[in-house]
Amino acid sequence: MKMGKVVMVLAVMVLFNLSSCSAWFGSKHKNGRNSILPGVAPSSRSRLLNPAGSSIVFPLHGNVYPVGFYNVTLNIGQPPRPYFLDVDTGSDLTWLQCDAPCTHCSETPHPLYKPSNDFVPCKDPLCASLQPTEDYNCEHPDQCDYEINYADQYSTFGVLLNDVYLLNFTNGVQLKVRMGLGCGYDQVFSPSSYHPLDGILGLGRGKASLISQLNSQGLVRNVIGHCLSSQGGGYIFFGNVYDSARVSWTPVSSIDSKHYAAGPAELVFGGRKTGVGSLTAVFDTGSSYTYFNSRAYLALISWLKKELSGKPIKAAPDDQTLPLCWHGRRPFKSIREVRRYFKPVVLSFTNGGRVRAQFEIPPEAYLIISNLGNVCLGILNGSEVGLAELNLIGGRNFVVFIPSLSSFWFLFWILDDITCVTILHIIAYADISMQEKVMVFENEKQLIGWGSADCSHVPKSRDFSI
Repeated sequence: MKMGKVVMVLAVMVLFNLSSCSAWFGSKHKNGRNSILPGVAPSSRSRLLNPAGSSIVFPLHGNVYPVGFYNVTLNIGQPPRPYFLDVDTGSDLTWLQCDAPCTHCSETPHPLYKPSNDFVPCKDPLCASLQPTEDYNCEHPDQCDYEINYADQYSTFGVLLNDVYLLNFTNGVQLKVRMGLGCGYDQVFSPSSYHPLDGILGLGRGKASLISQLNSQGLVRNVIGHCLSSQGGGYIFFGNVYDSARVSWTPVSSIDSKHYAAGPAELVFGGRKTGVGSLTAVFDTGSSYTYFNSRAYLALISWLKKELSGKPIKAAPDDQTLPLCWHGRRPFKSIREVRRYFKPVVLSFTNGGRVRAQFEIPPEAYLIISNLGNVCLGILNGSEVGLAELNLIGGRNFVVFIPSLSSFWFLFWILDDITCVTILHIIAYADISMQEKVMVFENEKQLIGWGSADCSHVPKSRDFSI
């Protein structure tokens, strides 16, 4: 789910002649095979891995500023080649910009992915999970075509393949695992800033997500998590890489079946109840900012104004970086200079009136310093960008790519089932509401958890817990 620019994603069958890719998407197709571990007999899996205890940890690279995003390196293909992927818990499909050949692709840090010819058939369950309806049409029965459309006319076309991922498990085992992968070969672009990435790592709840595919092969439990360091870097993990006793838990909300959502929650500011409750929150690493619905946002603004009354910090309406900014007697250089003027924002998750878990957003996790030296609120009004009553807890800046000279600009945003609107300007700053927290998404138990952590330390031992 990408919220730097609010867009709508729709995975559908390609409904036009793929003439530009006919040289490859034609007679080379062969029936998709069952997922296998090349070089490892299926009967040997149980001897290599115990799904209840096996796990995978990927280091993260990047930061909020000045890089503006976090990415992970995956080795994919035969032979395996490295690719930098944007981490997105708000979308399902992992995909790469793809030389199939590519009609429009952006500049990437690595050569474009050379696709395998192991197509996923149109009626395969993995393909079906990407379609908008159960009764979708198959113009090309032997392959799974998908289209991602954006509210402001951006789009990308691709085909679903099987290829090999080279994965290192924490028990020392290295496996080549064949799983579904999107090959994006035709994009429509839009101007924005440059971030050199090869594609998207989809970690959502759907069948096509990487964690769901690993779990369906019996390799890891259906659990993912991440830890974003304020110093840059961090890690993501699949499987049992956490100490449940050190994590606060709340059930996944039944209101939103596609995202990592929790609720109901009450908004608390500086330890005091605001009177705003019944909030549903989606946790999404793909979102630039944290978004509150109108009720919560207006209540937060009211409490902030009361808190700042009489303080040496005044509204800065001329700063258009974000909707609400403040200036001091002199330009601010860091959040440390203004932190004492602000209070923590808390989402208190309750059950029958009893507090179940509290998600705290300290001032340094919801404020930014603008290039004018003002401090700005990194929590936005989600109702103004089509999120209705939804509240979105963001993790990092949005990710955009510069295209090649012969291309237009391409924007890699993936947002499932959110009202289509367009933000009129793009801001290159990030909300960091999930930094220095280990976030755990327990899909098997339908739980979301979090706890304070030193995210700069990447676990390496085969027997460890966060």
